[in-house]
Amino acid sequence: MNTSTLDRLHFQVKQNRWLRDFALFNRIVLAMGFLPSGYVKIIGERFTDLSVCHPMGHYLEAFHRTGFYYTFVGVMQITAACLLLIPRTATLGAIIYFPIILNICILTFAVRFVGSWITAPLMVLANLYLLCWDYDKIKFILPFNKQTIY
Repeated sequence: MNTSTLDRLHFQVKQNRWLRDFALFNRIVLAMGFLPSGYVKIIGERFTDLSVCHPMGHYLEAFHRTGFYYTFVGVMQITAACLLLIPRTATLGAIIYFPIILNICILTFAVRFVGSWITAPLMVLANLYLLCWDYDKIKFILPFNKQTIY
């Protein structure tokens, strides 16, 4: 599929009211997913009461003990969530959100954490939907049909 076909398809999809409302729904729900967890990290509280005997509990305990890195991730979660809620900055919010939620999803399966086997992949998919929704804004950084200038 060449870029002009993709551009036409994207334009047609953007005209659909239901899909536009679904994008708005995804932005709100994803923001709601990161606001409380980011806040907990910023104030320095433990994210969960899972026992350190559980692989996820052990990881989260070690993560909490990293100090400023734990706080940094919380700040980035809050930043991504807030940016998603502002229409003008939603694309940047989705871009920042993606590596964080992808990491959470991979971690969920790596430590066999049954508690988010459904939610983490769904959040990744919702974020991917938003990135595709904003294709027209980010296509310039994608490696499709780049012309080389000599």
